[in-house]
This record gives sequence, structure tokens and C-alpha cells, in this order.
Amino acid sequence: MRLNNLAGRVGAWAAANPKDAIFGWIAFVAIAVAVGAHFGTKAMPQRESTTGESAQADQMLSRVGLRKPAEEAVLVQITRLNTPTVELYKAVRDATDKLQSIDDVRKLRSPLDPQNPDLLAWDLRSALITFRVRGNPDKAAKRMEPILTTVAKVQKRHPLVFVAEFGKASSDHALEKSIGKDFKRAEISTVPMTIAILLIAFGAMVAAGLPVLLAFSGVLATLGLAGVASHVFPMAGDAKSVILLVGMAVGIDYSLFYIRREREERARGYSRREALLRTSATSGHTVLISGLTVLIAMSGMFFSGSEIFTSFAVGTMIMVGVAILGSLTVLPAMLSLLGDRVDKGRIRFLRGMRAERGEARIWAYVLERVLRRPALFAAVATAALVGLSLPALSLHTQFPGFSDLPASLGFAKTHDRIQTAFGNTGYVGDQTPAVVAVHAKNIKDQRIHDAIAAMQRVALATGQMTEPTGVRLDSKKTTAAVSIPLKGTGNDSESKRALATLRDRVIPATVGRIPGVTVEVTGPTAATVDFNQTMTRHMPMVFGFALLLVFLLLLVTFRSIVVPIKAVLLNLLSVSAAYGVLVAVFQHRWAEGIIGFHSNGAIVSWLPMFLFVILFGISMDYHVFILTRIKELVDGGTDTDVAVAEGIKKSASVVTSAASVMVGVFAIFATLNVLEMKQMGVGLAAAILIDATIIRAVLLPATMKLLGDWNWYLPAWLEWIPRIRTEREVPPVEKPALDAA
Repeated sequence: MRLNNLAGRVGAWAAANPKDAIFGWIAFVAIAVAVGAHFGTKAMPQRESTTGESAQADQMLSRVGLRKPAEEAVLVQITRLNTPTVELYKAVRDATDKLQSIDDVRKLRSPLDPQNPDLLAWDLRSALITFRVRGNPDKAAKRMEPILTTVAKVQKRHPLVFVAEFGKASSDHALEKSIGKDFKRAEISTVPMTIAILLIAFGAMVAAGLPVLLAFSGVLATLGLAGVASHVFPMAGDAKSVILLVGMAVGIDYSLFYIRREREERARGYSRREALLRTSATSGHTVLISGLTVLIAMSGMFFSGSEIFTSFAVGTMIMVGVAILGSLTVLPAMLSLLGDRVDKGRIRFLRGMRAERGEARIWAYVLERVLRRPALFAAVATAALVGLSLPALSLHTQFPGFSDLPASLGFAKTHDRIQTAFGNTGYVGDQTPAVVAVHAKNIKDQRIHDAIAAMQRVALATGQMTEPTGVRLDSKKTTAAVSIPLKGTGNDSESKRALATLRDRVIPATVGRIPGVTVEVTGPTAATVDFNQTMTRHMPMVFGFALLLVFLLLLVTFRSIVVPIKAVLLNLLSVSAAYGVLVAVFQHRWAEGIIGFHSNGAIVSWLPMFLFVILFGISMDYHVFILTRIKELVDGGTDTDVAVAEGIKKSASVVTSAASVMVGVFAIFATLNVLEMKQMGVGLAAAILIDATIIRAVLLPATMKLLGDWNWYLPAWLEWIPRIRTEREVPPVEKPALDAA
């Protein structure tokens, strides 16, 4: 058999040299993990996660060491009516003494000090101990263990009162531990669930284990390589979860495409070697094109204007590249080495559940009716997807805050207790303060000094900002950080209106009028507003880049202008429906008890663009796989209508199995504690489910049936496009060929 494409040649080499390919893969994974462990992972600093004006302000303050220090508070509270006040004082003294002995605790303020009356509630039933954590605030979370342990011991010694810590560093520390546990739980849950689905798909233990082994080893290699890359592109907090999610999804997808095709070729009578060669040149080629499509979609995140998305782009692109490499090399090598032993561990009742030759009966039933009335089914499916998309019109995004932390961590409850007892939490790093960064040659200049004071007065006079305000100067007296609390929760419309007033009215009328002075505003509210504005500005560029390059790739692959146009439209419809589901679930309260979350009325700011990129890339896997099968039949002389029915039937069970694995993997993330992980899991699972059913089983065949031979239309002026050949379908041989081995 002549091998006429890159995937075929690589697969042929791997099949002929299986031990070289397998040991090469093992060495690659081992080296990647070792190098990653040696260099470690550089986490993204807080100042690099912001965009726009808030990013400029963070950088300005960071350069002169004026980053807001990590501030913490320990709440001591009487919770029972019959508990005497003396118990409160005992716990406060104990906590104060123990905390002062910790080296990382700085500038501790005690409620028992007469100079701090604001730290003792009016009813003498609540008290706060506030302090700062020494060093870089971005690394404060890593130094919190001794402090949190000390507070926990104080609580044990004083059971009659409530003792708990609250602050950004302590919550980040607990959140990192929670994410780590979630990550391990996701890893543990993903493997058995995936194997169970693959057992149903293949009916044999060895065949089911191969995709999982390949995908999991690919994830390990990627985490190592991404760790090295993080020293150039710092890694965002959720990047590891994203790598695991994408790695298990695409890695298993590609293995499914490959193994199913190899089995099909063997069933048609080809020898083991010939079947592998044909699979490499067909499904291997499909994997390569699908992988390139996903890589193109992921690369669009580089145009987002956000370092968070740059981190996601680097991690996911490395993951997809590793998955392609493994699928084209070690997978055919393993199949060559195992031979018929790939079917070892057969489970008879599961094998009986599988449809013969991949023609799933359910799909055949649906397809028969869709192709009989394509216009009706296309209209109904389109109307259903448009209906699902409608909630997306009210999509609202924001960064999660303290109140969005998992309830199991207890920080949200402590936050609420402090607000109830003291009215605000501004002194322990709540979300509401805006920080105005003011830079000049001499910040002590009288005009600048007066302008900063005027800015504080005017801000308070608006009624949208509150006390206490504060000013900090750097050692060289070139920069000032002015803290001005905003009314509202920090993420609501009241806080955003206050921020707009500060930026558009207060600053231009005061310090902004002085020549030579640079003024930028940051803070959590500003970060959310600026991030959303950055996404709005850059989204057309990200979408346009991905759509254009995918269009060109499909145009060249299938030599048709209709196929890529239809593919882009169908995938956009799928993504918009997923947005609608996401809004319907998370911006309302009806699903809170079902999947265990508290709605904040918003979607996490980075998720809409991320979902588009991931969903657009992954859903193209199915599209390319199905279209390749149809195109093979058409190129072999089969009528388009027949080719559509046969091609989709032959790929049905593979798409069903792949989609089941993806939905299962993504659904596991919907069970995690962190809100953004839940949102990502639900959004991805819903989109894949919609894509594998309504899109692939109804809309795709219906539109192809309606278009007929127009599916393959290529204008004369595009005839210069080169042909990318794949192996054509060959009628099954009458008798199985003898295996040369």
C-alpha cells in the first residue's frame, strides 16, 4: 500500500519499529517530568493577571514596592447568650500573644489596645485582631500555614467563643489546598470512569486501557513541559486543571479514532500490518488535521490581551501537541506490538452491547428519519439551539470574590460574621477599596499634596465612596498609593458606578489636572471592569483569528468552500447554545441545590472566551472525523446522499464513545468545590453533549442532504489549492489476508 501523507509515513515507521517508538515515548515523558520537577512552576503574580488601566497601576506600584501588603484579621466572637465577656478577652489575649511570636506577622493591632476602639464591636461580643503578613503579598499565601495552625489551636483552647481568620492570603492558602485536593480527586475519578466507558466501547480490558494510559502519560509530560514554559509565560492558577481536562479529552478522542479504524480494517480482512498502515494513512491523517484545528483555535488566546489566556494557550497547545505526537507514534507501535492481544480481557456481555461495524442502531434510526425529512429536522434543530442560546443575551461576567469561596472553607461565613458585627471589612482586604496610583517626579510637591487631599474630599462628597481613605508613599517619594473604599459589594453595579465616578469625574477634577502626573486606578472592582473591557475589545480578534484559520485549514483539507462555511456556522451555533446553558444554570438560583453552589449572578470573567476556544477546537474533532469518512466514500465514487448516511453510521459509535468520555470528564469538574471549575465543567459538558447529538446527528446530515453535491463546491478560481490525499474506501476483501507475522 502506498503511503501518501505524513501521518501514514510516521505510523508506518512506528509499526515497523514498535520498541523504538515505545521506549522513545517513555523516555520523552520521563525527561519532561524530571525537567519540570527540576525547574519547578512559576505561578502568575497577581499584578500580571490584571489588564488595562488596573494592570498599569499594579505595575507602577510594584516597581516602587507599594503593592498593598497582605492584610489578615482574626475574628473572636461570642456566639452563645450565656457566655461571659471575659471569655472573649481571654481568647483575644491568647491569640495576640501567640501571633506576635510568629516572624511573618507584622504591625499587629489588638482590640484590647485603647488606641484601637474600632476593633471592638459596640456590643462587646466581637473583636478583631488585625496584622500584616511579611514580604511579597503575591507569596504571602505560602507562609500562612503556621499562622492558621496557631489560630486553630487558639480555637481549641477556647471552645466557648468562635475564633477564625479571614483575609486574602489565608483564603488563597486554603483555596490552593482545596484546588489541589480537587485536582487529585478529579484525576482519581476520571480514570475509572473513562475506563468504564471505553470498556463498553471496546469490550476488552487491554483496548480500553490503551487510550487512558496514553492520555494520562501525555498529561504528565505536558505538566512537566508547561512548568518549564512557565518561566517565560507564568502559569495561571487554573492552568493545571485545564491541562488535565483538555489532555484526557483529546488524548482519548484521538486514540478512539485510531483504534476503532484499525479494528474496522482488520474486520474487513486486512492483515495486521496492512490494517495499521491503512489506519495511519486515514485515521492518523484525521488526527493530525483535527489536532491542527484545535491548535489553531487555542492559539487565538494569544490575541486576548490577557496573561491568563496566554498561560492557558501555552498549556493547552503543549497538551494537544503531545497528544498528536503520542497518537501518531506510540499508539500504532503499541497496536503493532500487541497484535490480536489488544482484545485480551474480553467481557462477553459488553461486547454484545456494541453495534456491529460501528453502525449504531440508535444513530441509524435517527439518521433514517433525518435524511427522509432534512428540511423539517434542520429547522427544528436550529430553532432548539437558538432557544438554548437566548439566555446568553444576558451574560454577565465578573471575577469571583470572598463570598464565592467554597462554603467548606469557612471564609465566606467568617466574612459575613465580620460584616454583620462591624459593618465593613475594608481593613482586612475586602473587595471594595479602589487604589489610585499617583506618580510624579516629586510626590511631596505642595500642588500634588493638595490635589491628593482634594481627591479624597471630592470622592467622599459624591456619596459613592466611604471612609477610611489612606495614603502611602514610596521611599523615593515619587509614587503614592491612595486607598478609597467604594460602596457596594465590589462586584455589583453600585461599586462599578462608584469606580466610574472616581475615574471620570473625581480624578480629572483634582490630581488629574496637574501636568506631569500619571494617575491610574486599580483594585478588585477595577480589575473586573478592565478585564471585561479587554475581553470585549479583543474577542472579535480572537474569534476572527480562530474562525479564519480553521476555515482555511478545512478549505485546503476538503477542497470545498461550502464545508468550512457550514462547519464554522454549526460550531458557532453549538458554542452559543453552551453559553445559554451556562447563563441559565449559574446566573440564577434554581440549580444551586442540584450541583452545590451559591449563585453570584455572574460567570467568571475568563470563561466565555476560554469556552469558545476550547469548544470550537474540540468540536471540530468530531466534524473533521465524520467529514473525512464521508469524503473518503465520495472520492471512492459513492453518491453524496449514500456517503452521508454510511459515513455518519460508520463514525457514530466512535463519536458516541468519545463524546461520552468528554462529557464524563467535564462533568467531574462540575462536582469540584471551586465555582469557576463548576462553571467550566458544566459549560463544556453541555456543549459537547449538544454538539455530539443535535449538531452531528441532526443538523450536519440534514444540511448535507439538502446541499447534495453542492457540499463539495469549489469555485474555479480556487482550483489552485493543493490536494491533500487520504486513502479511499476499498471494498472488503472476500477472504482475510494472511498475517505476515
